[in-house]
Amino acid sequence: MPAKRAVVKQSLPELITNDLRERILSGDLKEGEAIRQELLADEYDVSRMPVREALKRLSAEGLVHWENNRGGYVMKHSLREIGEIFDLRVLLEVDLFRHAIPEMGEAEFQRCEEIIAAMDESYQEDDVSRWGKLNYDYHCALYSAAGRRLSEEMLARLNVHSDRYVRIHLSVMEQREPAQVEHRNLLTLARAGDVEGACDLLVHHITRTKSELLEMIAAQRKAEEA
Repeated sequence: MPAKRAVVKQSLPELITNDLRERILSGDLKEGEAIRQELLADEYDVSRMPVREALKRLSAEGLVHWENNRGGYVMKHSLREIGEIFDLRVLLEVDLFRHAIPEMGEAEFQRCEEIIAAMDESYQEDDVSRWGKLNYDYHCALYSAAGRRLSEEMLARLNVHSDRYVRIHLSVMEQREPAQVEHRNLLTLARAGDVEGACDLLVHHITRTKSELLEMIAAQRKAEEA
C-alpha cells in the first residue's frame, strides 16, 4: 500500500500575509498608511491572532513597521533607501548575469522567451498584479544558469522591497514598452554571448528605472507636503 502523501495547505496567517503583501505591493495599502489590527480582523472576518501573526511576518520582511499594542504602518522608504534598493540590484544582478551568460543554453533561452510572452500578455490585459512577479521571474530566468544560490537568495529578499517600485514604474509612469524592448535586447545579447554588452545594458536598465522613479516620487512627496 503506498504511503500517504502530505498536502501542504496554507494556514490562516499565511493567507492573510499573502493578501496583505499583495495589497502593499499593488499600492492598495499606501506607504505610511496606518495599520489597525482590529479593523483588519473585522475585514477578514477573523480573530486578531492570525492578523497579528501576519503583521509580524510582514514586519520581518520590512514591508510594515509593527509593534504589539502600539499599532503600525506600511513602511515608507526614504528617497535614499529607494535609491539603495536599486543600487544593490545592480551589484547583485550584474554579477549573476556575468556568470550566467557563458552557461546559458536553449532551456534557459526558451524559459526567458516564455516569460516575455506572458509579460506581453499581461501588458495587453493591463494586469498590474502580475507585472512585478513576471519582471522578477524574467530577471531570475536570465541568471539561473549562474548557479549562485546565495546571491539568488539575497536577490529574492531584495525583490520584496523592489517589487512595488517596479509596478509604479510600469503602470503609473507607463514604462511598459521601453522595459520590454530592453528585456528583449538583454536576451538577444545573452544569446550572442556578448557578456559586456549585456551587462552594460542591464546596468542601464536598472539605473534608468531608479532615476525615473526617484524623480517622480520626489515630486509626489513634495506636492503632498505642500
